[in-house]
Parts: sequence; C-alpha cells; structure tokens
Amino acid sequence: MKDKGGKGEPTVDERYTQWKSLVPVLYDWLANHNLVWPSLSCRWGPQLEQATYKNRQRLYLSEQTDGSVPNTLVIANCEVVKPRVAAAEHISQFNEEARSPFVKKFKTIIHPGEVNRIRELPQNSKIVATHTDSPDVLIWDVESQPNRHAVLGAQDSRPDLVLSGHKENAEFALAMCPSDPFVLSGGKDKLVVLWSIQDHISTLASEASSSKSLGSAGASSKSNSKAAERSVDGPNLGPRGTYQGHDDTVEDVQFCPSSGQEFCSVGDDSCLILWDARSGSSPAIKVEKAHDADLHCVDWNPHNVNFILTGSADNTIRMFDRRNLKSGGVGSPVHVFEGHDAAVLCVQWSPDKSSVFGSSAEDGILNLWDIEKIGKKQETSGSRSSSYPQGLFFKHAGHRDKVVDFHWNSCDPWTIVSVSDDGESTGGGGTLQIWRMIDLIYRPEEEVLSELEKFKSHILSCNS
Repeated sequence: MKDKGGKGEPTVDERYTQWKSLVPVLYDWLANHNLVWPSLSCRWGPQLEQATYKNRQRLYLSEQTDGSVPNTLVIANCEVVKPRVAAAEHISQFNEEARSPFVKKFKTIIHPGEVNRIRELPQNSKIVATHTDSPDVLIWDVESQPNRHAVLGAQDSRPDLVLSGHKENAEFALAMCPSDPFVLSGGKDKLVVLWSIQDHISTLASEASSSKSLGSAGASSKSNSKAAERSVDGPNLGPRGTYQGHDDTVEDVQFCPSSGQEFCSVGDDSCLILWDARSGSSPAIKVEKAHDADLHCVDWNPHNVNFILTGSADNTIRMFDRRNLKSGGVGSPVHVFEGHDAAVLCVQWSPDKSSVFGSSAEDGILNLWDIEKIGKKQETSGSRSSSYPQGLFFKHAGHRDKVVDFHWNSCDPWTIVSVSDDGESTGGGGTLQIWRMIDLIYRPEEEVLSELEKFKSHILSCNS
C-alpha cells in the first residue's frame, strides 16, 4: 500500500521510518502495544490510582479474532506516564513488534460476536455499551463481570442488559449521553434508537431484580416482540424512542453535550440530521448533502454546543454551526478541513480545549487541528501556507494502516489512545498506541519562547 499522491510520495514503510526517527523530538511519551488480533475500538475507563510519576487507569479494547478463539472485550490496566517524566532515550527505544509493559490485561469478557464499538457511560464509566453484528446493543458492568478464558468453545459472557429496538443490524453508530443515563444507536434499518438505562445502573444485581427494575423504566412491548429473535441472552429493555429520517445506514450518532433530548446522526445517505426528542420522532433539521459522499463519523463540541464535526468518505472533515443549519439542500460548513488522503473514520473534540479536535482516517494518519489557527498560517509561513492545511498543527504517523478509533484522555487531556487495523499491511493483528506530543507544540507561543529563553540563559551561565 502506498500513500496517495504524485511521484516521489513515500511508501508507508518509508513514512513510518521517518516518523520513528522524529519520535524523541515530537513526543513527551509514547507506548506502542502490538496486538495479536485486529481491534476496532478503544476507550479510556476510570482512573484507578495516582502516583508520583505515573497514574493507573482502565482501558477498554476490542479484539476481532479469526474464529480460532472467541471475540473478546478486553479490560486492561494502563500506566499513564505523567508529562515531562519519560526520558527521550526511553521514548525512542520502543519495539513495534512487542507488547508494551505499560498495558496489562486485567479482565476478559467473551463477547457474543465481534466488538465493533465501545462507549463508556459518563456518569459511571464502569458501565460500557458495545455494538456487534446484530440488532442489539449490549450493556456491561465491566467490574462485576467475571474474568473469562478465551479458548475455543468457551461460552459467551452474559450481558447485564440487552437493548432491543433495531430491525436490522446496528454495528457502529453508538453514543452515551453526558448528562443523563441514555444510550443512542443507529443501524442498517436507517433508524436512530434511544434508551434510558437509569434503573439498570442502580441495580445490576440478579436477573430477577434487573427485570423488575427495567419494568419500572418503561420497557415497551416492542422489546417483547423482539425477544424471540434475539440471539444474546440477558435482561431485555425496549426503546424510549425510535427516530426515522435517514435514507440509508446510520453510521454514527452523538448527543448534544448539554441535553439528553437533543442528538445528531450521520449516514451513508450523506445526511446530517439533528433531532429533538421533545418535538417528536421526525428530524428537527435534515441537511441532505452535508458531504459529497457517505458520512462515517460525527462529534458535538462539549465546550461550544453550536459546533458539530463530521467526517466522510470524501476525505474531509467539516465543521457546522447548528445556528446556521437548514433542512434540505447542500450544507454550508463553517470550515472544510482537508488533510487526509483517504476516508475519515473518526473525529473527536478535545475534552480540554474547545478549539482542538482530532481526526483519524484510512490513510493511517491521526491529525490534530486547532480552529483558532485557521487563517494564521498565512501570516507566519508565507508561500508555504498554500500546501499546509489550515488549522492542522500535528500529524501522528505512528500507525501503518487505517486508524479505526482513538480517544482523548479526560484525566490527562493531551494523552491519546489510538488503534489501527494492520491486517492488510503487516499480515495480521493491530497496533495500540498511547501517546502525548511534547507540550512545546500546543502551549501558547509566548509561554514556550519564555521557557526557551530561560534554558538559553541557564546554558550560557553554565558555560561562562
């Protein structure tokens, strides 16, 4: 596989070799963890322990096997090295074929089918939802689930709750609400489905008590009609609402950060739809041509609820202002970000800085952007600015195949976990990387220059 472009473009291996030589300069910390099986999703869990030089934190990871052993949801413990602690020699001396000592498997859940997507509940991050190749959403209490050995013939782990309501497979579109214990999903049936798991969080006991509590949560008759079709055993909950407006598969969904009643969705129909559960099951706003191709991902800015990001198979990321959105026709984005050479698979706003977001794509690159830098490159870099995408300030090129998922760490905001499916380029498996760029890159320019001046003064005084 070669990078797209004209003559002289480097191969993936050449690009990776060049990137690796720059690691000690560009990164404050980097841990590379070789995976036996490909992975499609990675998420940070709760922080467990704080120490002088590093913190211990849960990490959730999917494993997609070839059938020789079961598919699993992995709960790992990760040692997150604190900023300005790791030595440059240590950062540079990683082995891409090895498993990182910073990542240790804590528990394995044998998952009924492949784990396509993992999302944690903000109000209780030990509760996670998973999507697989079925119409159901599976809810897990990862702390109370027993540890299982993933051997051929092993029985599937039993979910703590099964959310039914889709008519066809729902594989990727999955979100948890920041403000309420709500779960949102989209699927091949073109539907967006909403559930409330309020009572489930407070019980998580036996099946009998779960069934009783779910009844009080309003499990609808729809759940009973689907029960006979379900392949996954576990307490069942029907939807709180079903929303129809897409004309093709729903690829991603996201809640408004300030309201569990408002959410958005994108799909293979090139549409971006905003929904308001208070006004019924029809779209509040439907932008019919948000991109020039299928939409793969969407994220809603947690700091400024007017800004929504979308990523597409047209290789671009677009930022929309919901105050300017109108139903029908072509969407008018605030800005179009062009820095990828292949389909964009994941976009996510930073939990720390309202203007910063990341994007990953099938080109193997994870880009970091700052919307405050748009337009400023022309002032500083002259003619070079025309070839440098506006807003782009960091390219993570440590993966050698499509970067299928990544997640900012809210406990250590500039630390990112990213995962790539390396099956096509390396003959199997995947790569998990945990990394943090050097802070000289993202800190305010005047602050960095002031610090460098101090170093200069110190060096000169030592040599005098």
